[in-house]
Amino acid sequence: MTRQIQFPPDFLWGVATSSYQIEGAAGEDGRGESIWDRFSHTPGKTSNGDTGDVACDHYHRYADDVDLMAALGVRAYRFSVAWPRLYPDGGTRLNRKGLDFYQRLVDRLLDRGVAPAVTLYHWDLPQALQDRGGWTNRDTVARFTHYAETLYHALGDRVGLWMTHNEPWVAGFLGNFRGVHAPGSTDLQSALRAIHHLLLSHGEAVAAYRASGQSGQIGIVLSLHPTYPVNDTQQDRAAAEGSDGYTNRWFLDPVFRASYPTDTVERFQRAGARIDFVEDGDLATMAEPTDFLGVNYYFPRRVSASGSEFGWKVKEHPDPGVPTTAIGWEITPEGLTETLVRLRADYGDMPFYVTENGAPFHDQIDPDGQVRDPARVDFLRRHFVAAQQAIEAGIDLRGYFVWSFLDNFEWAFGYTPRFGIVYVDYPTQRRIPKDSFRFYRDVIAANGLESE
Repeated sequence: MTRQIQFPPDFLWGVATSSYQIEGAAGEDGRGESIWDRFSHTPGKTSNGDTGDVACDHYHRYADDVDLMAALGVRAYRFSVAWPRLYPDGGTRLNRKGLDFYQRLVDRLLDRGVAPAVTLYHWDLPQALQDRGGWTNRDTVARFTHYAETLYHALGDRVGLWMTHNEPWVAGFLGNFRGVHAPGSTDLQSALRAIHHLLLSHGEAVAAYRASGQSGQIGIVLSLHPTYPVNDTQQDRAAAEGSDGYTNRWFLDPVFRASYPTDTVERFQRAGARIDFVEDGDLATMAEPTDFLGVNYYFPRRVSASGSEFGWKVKEHPDPGVPTTAIGWEITPEGLTETLVRLRADYGDMPFYVTENGAPFHDQIDPDGQVRDPARVDFLRRHFVAAQQAIEAGIDLRGYFVWSFLDNFEWAFGYTPRFGIVYVDYPTQRRIPKDSFRFYRDVIAANGLESE
């Protein structure tokens, strides 16, 4: 038995990408080097030595890509700006050609009836700033705020939805502690300092947006995971609580409570870290009021008290009875509903957007030239239902951005996993809409779908 479920009339259906993953043109029109250029060109850092030098060549093909978005029917496109295109040396010398590209992109989107939604930072820090300490250097906060103000002034009359940072957990811990993302550092103290400055720059950028006089909305995007103990034991429950502090509360509490979670501070201190980088007024700045929270949801974390991390024992275990994506991420749509409900319960009622949700699979072109991806169609269907269930529970969910519009450079995974609802044949750069593209087009047109 099926039923038709509907979304609110003004629900914002969109797609999402990021600059380094799709733009290419790494050395063109004055663009400077980013930390991901340096990292991906370092042997052994990415699968097959893949880089974003060409990626999807979106820098040259953006007009056709926007036309394809219009054919899909999306109401919004979430993209990020490449900071080193605007400020190649990370300073105050603006590269006008870099800014002009985003001017053209925004104009094309508006001409095709697609609202631009801009992410200021999706991990491509200018390498020149990294050479001076990157996010561990407090001066990077001021450099980021100046960069943000440039974009507010240039695009603020046409862009109504802004996001300061995408997933500071990844930029902070994966990039500066685990070393699997740029810049590749492996120092806990440096990671905590970098995260503090990321969140501080978020607050400064929000304040700068208010001061700019623009009338749009601004928020931050966090990657969030419901976290469960593998076994109902005191040890596993403690490990799950510690993991939740590490992945979720270390970012939510500063932004919405102007504090770091005490239990997680203590855990980091037991691991030898010093929380000595907080200056007077920092926490109040980090909690500058925002207009919404962007939620990137992909999978839950299941944690047991085995292995070691930060002085307490943590090990993740995907549920063996649950299907996974091509890179082993557990497919658990109900975790999206749970995450949104938990956020309201713990941090108050606020507007939310699902700013990323999608799945990587090993898609191929069939002999008839089509790309059939039934697993992704099922993934999206089930997560759309989970989003609607959150709305039924009273959550103020205002939009949903599917990750990703195009197959792209998937960071350290390279080009092997494909997240897109549009297939990219990298040797020719030909775009082939997948079955998931047509499924999503129909959902948008109906503003709803059938659910079992």
